[in-house]
Amino acid sequence: MSRLSLLGRKVAVPANPSLARLETFPNPKPGRPYEITFSTPEFTSLCPVTGQPDFATITIRYTPKKKCVESKSLKLYLHSFRNTGSFAEAITNRILDDLVRAISPVHAVVTGEFAARGGVALKVSASFGKSR
Repeated sequence: MSRLSLLGRKVAVPANPSLARLETFPNPKPGRPYEITFSTPEFTSLCPVTGQPDFATITIRYTPKKKCVESKSLKLYLHSFRNTGSFAEAITNRILDDLVRAISPVHAVVTGEFAARGGVALKVSASFGKSR
């Protein structure tokens, strides 16, 4: 647990996802398959073309292997997208790629449900590994 540098401390939100750090801790039950779900209805980013804000609910589901992601670091990581211009498809896949790089899960799914713009809502799901 000594590697958790964000938990219990007041820290600034990283300016962008490249500066954010997903901290991890050992899976407390590595021999038992179980699923962890995080969901945030307050995700924001920017349209890369217009600079207008995009709003989404991001849901992350994963089955841990050896490591779990620490929730405060995940919160700061997701918040770091706030001033980042990127398409919904790229955001959803980036979150999955960064999660897989940090914890090497058995299975993971990231879903971004982006609010309607011009009457059209967008839902993007990206997955890694095989589900149980």
